[in-house]
Amino acid sequence: MKNEGMMKIGVALMALAVVQPAWADEAQSPEGAEASKDGIVVTARSGTKTETPPIEVPQPVTVISDRTYLSQGAISISDTVRYAAGVTANAYGRDTRVDSFVIRGISALQFRDGMRDIFSYYASVTSDPYNFSQVEIVRGPASVLFGQGSIGGLVNLVSKTPTFQTGGELSVVYGSYDRKEAMGDVNVALSDTLAVRAVGRVRDADTYVDNVPDDRVFFSPSIRWQPTPDTDITLLGLYQKDKSGSTSQFLPIVGTFRPNPNNSEALDPFLFVGKPGWDRYDGRMLQGGGSLTQRFGDNVELNVKARYIDSNLSYFTHYANSYTNPTNPYLDPAGRTIGLYSDGSEARMNVFSTDNNLLFKFNTGSQIEHKLLVGVDYSWNKVRKVGGFGYEVVDLYDIDYDALTIPPLDGTPERTSQKQLGIYVQDQIRMWDRVSVVLGARRDRVTTAGSPVKDNATTFRAGIIGEIGAGFSPFFSYTESFLPIAMTVDGGGPAKPQRGTQYEAGVKWQPEPNTMLTVTAFHIKEINRILYGAGSSVTQSGEITTKGIEFEASHRLPEDFELLVNYGYNKLVSHDTDYFDYLPRHNASIWATKTFGMRDGAQLRLGAGVNYIGKRESIGPAWTIVTPSYTLVDALAEINWNNWRFAINATNLLNKQYFASCLSRGDCFVGAPRNVMGTATFRF
Repeated sequence: MKNEGMMKIGVALMALAVVQPAWADEAQSPEGAEASKDGIVVTARSGTKTETPPIEVPQPVTVISDRTYLSQGAISISDTVRYAAGVTANAYGRDTRVDSFVIRGISALQFRDGMRDIFSYYASVTSDPYNFSQVEIVRGPASVLFGQGSIGGLVNLVSKTPTFQTGGELSVVYGSYDRKEAMGDVNVALSDTLAVRAVGRVRDADTYVDNVPDDRVFFSPSIRWQPTPDTDITLLGLYQKDKSGSTSQFLPIVGTFRPNPNNSEALDPFLFVGKPGWDRYDGRMLQGGGSLTQRFGDNVELNVKARYIDSNLSYFTHYANSYTNPTNPYLDPAGRTIGLYSDGSEARMNVFSTDNNLLFKFNTGSQIEHKLLVGVDYSWNKVRKVGGFGYEVVDLYDIDYDALTIPPLDGTPERTSQKQLGIYVQDQIRMWDRVSVVLGARRDRVTTAGSPVKDNATTFRAGIIGEIGAGFSPFFSYTESFLPIAMTVDGGGPAKPQRGTQYEAGVKWQPEPNTMLTVTAFHIKEINRILYGAGSSVTQSGEITTKGIEFEASHRLPEDFELLVNYGYNKLVSHDTDYFDYLPRHNASIWATKTFGMRDGAQLRLGAGVNYIGKRESIGPAWTIVTPSYTLVDALAEINWNNWRFAINATNLLNKQYFASCLSRGDCFVGAPRNVMGTATFRF
């Protein structure tokens, strides 16, 4: 595996070496900058919450533009990060219920416009990638700026907001599994100071699992007002309604990934085990929020953001009991019958978040510049659930769907709520226009309803980066993270907050604006990770150590060529757990597009990507399961002519049959098969 990892790095370096320098226009680099003929224009604020060139930030921050991830065929937020170093997307296969990301071997949190977006599983619907202009990935702990942050990193979604230039697009799509949709993005400049924008989608689609639809309606209006050059106000809204189910059917390992010793018949890997018409994942979400930026001269800036979320969700599902006896879960000598759980819940989630800061710019000498950021953020979330639970025995190889039972919902609701208040300060020091130092500290106070314990934490951040010539900038950083967990563990006690620290060192090379290469090595220590064992067992880990390296490179030419090359290696060591799921040590990807001129001003754009995910290991008391590595191929063919765009996207082009993960607790998650979509777009 070491030789295999070194080979991936060698391929990446050779691929970068063959491209020639040139200017880039609209495509973002892995470091969060938009390259142009005038130089670097920073578009991502996730690394520092300030407008800072990426070459001055001692931390890797990846930015993926909507043009890039839609060209790659992304149909979910999880899909948008498939071609990013150190990130495992769809680690448990495509999931129509939730988006999940694993960064540096650790589950990451999702943020929207710099504020946490998801506070409870199975209480809200997934976000729509068409509603965002870009996706930002912060790798490593980020609690100093974002509060309750993941240890491995976070994913921040940047909403589309109005600009002062009228234009837009309307699209229709048809694809695999009878996917039919229409979507649009329209921006209107009403004046030089007032603009409105509307983004929306209507979709009627099936999936590769019978009786699991993927229907959606969403509409997101926004308005932006700039009464003066120093004042910028934006208001955003969102209505979304989904009718779906679960493509994750939690099929037993025995009979899918491993043969059934008493039955030679293999289960269909896309088998539906629920009750048609009852199993579903249906939700409605409303969001409203806004932001204010107010500048007081050239040296003081006020930023205020707030958002309110109201979400309703119905989640009804069945899943096989492979957990009681994972090595042989069948109850009869013929190896056919198995226990089947039925689980239903109605959830209501309400969230209020706000983030407010002041930025001061000043000098403490002719060659020392400061950006001092002082802020306070607050969030409150409440989840109310009513549930029901049932159990029966079925023939998994010949399910009588009409005979399946459904549980009544319990009349006593389960309520959880949490409040978080954080105060943070950060000083970015730029010395001699060559060396940048970032220092930060934060104090959090978290209160969970029903818990006598109030979680308090102080986290720190420090980093340095400096240019040594020829575009090379070595960096070193230390960061900390803190994540309170609103749930109970085995024994009935509250979960302890998850904590982590990271040391990171690397180098960034930016020979010119359209080319960026980052190589970094990291060492993370964490405690109190949530571990899900057999049945309903929930425990927390002791110390877990993660070490790894990452390589990320991009090169782009305007309307001509794009190349993204990534490689990540991480090794996790758990010291005191009986159950542990190791994510792949190796992942690598290459994505490239090339544009060709045609007659009458038309352009042909062709693209292809290869994504390699290494084997993963799941350890439990009964056995150890190793899920094999797999390689997927994606492709794009696109014609742009006048105001029209016609495109065909294919993900898993070769229709590779694979398992994304099989867990020692007893279940498997199949990877998504080939998906092809055709899109026609009119731009104006």
